[in-house]
Amino acid sequence: MSKFWTLMSGVHQLAGPLTMLLYPLYASVVAIESASKEDDQQWLSYWILYSFLTLMEMLLQPLLEWIPIWYDIKLIAVLWLVLPQFRGAAFIYNKFVREQVIKKYYPGIGRGGYGSSSSSPNGSKMKSKLADLVSPKKSS
Repeated sequence: MSKFWTLMSGVHQLAGPLTMLLYPLYASVVAIESASKEDDQQWLSYWILYSFLTLMEMLLQPLLEWIPIWYDIKLIAVLWLVLPQFRGAAFIYNKFVREQVIKKYYPGIGRGGYGSSSSSPNGSKMKSKLADLVSPKKSS
C-alpha cells in the first residue's frame, strides 16, 4: 500500500507543472500559429491570471502555509482556467478584469473588440506615451 501512496504523491507533484505550465505553454504556441483570435484571448487571459495568482501566492505565503489543501485548491482552479471545455481564463478576464478594471480605468482601450486598441481614439496616444517612456532621452 505504501508504494501506491508513493506513486500517487509523484502523480500529484507532476500534475501541477503539467497543468499550470506545460499544457498552457503548448496551447499558447498553437494559439499563436492559428488564425483564430478566440484562442489567443483564452491563453493571454490565462497567463495574466496565472501571473496574478503566482504574485498573490508569493505575497500571502505565510498565510497559505496554514491551509493544508491550498495546493489542491489551486490545482482545481487552474484546471478550470485551462481546460478548453470551461474556458475559465477568458470568462474571468471578460467578466471581471475587462468589466471592472479596463472599462473603468482605461476607457479608450478595446472599443472595437479584442485586439483593436490601435483603432481607438486613445490608442495612438497610448502608444506614443509608451514609446516616450521606453525610448532613451537625447542629452542636450
